[in-house]
Amino acid sequence: MGISSAHATAFYSEVAASKVIWTIRDAAGFPAPKSTSSGRAIPFWSSESRATLVVKNVSAYFGFKIVAISLDEFFARWIPGLENDGLLAGLNWSGERATGYDVLPGDLSRNLEAACHR
Repeated sequence: MGISSAHATAFYSEVAASKVIWTIRDAAGFPAPKSTSSGRAIPFWSSESRATLVVKNVSAYFGFKIVAISLDEFFARWIPGLENDGLLAGLNWSGERATGYDVLPGDLSRNLEAACHR
């Protein structure tokens, strides 16, 4: 299992336990950089500490604020919003360029539902 895959697996289990998802924003809004899969992805993390590491260590995200999203809100608002905007979800991005595994919103929703009902 590669590091991105391991981070994605941790994302599902940690979110299932905490029922909170974390993202970042600045005055311009939520970032949606071009991802490795050639689409745009909004990054999400399974813990505040994971998001904090990226904000502190990746120059593109210096000054961003960390935002907590309840799992209920994520299902109700974020999944449909990602789908409507044609965006992917980046899971637990890490490293000096903040990269990782990106998924379609529908796959993210199904995987979170499965993780939460184990």
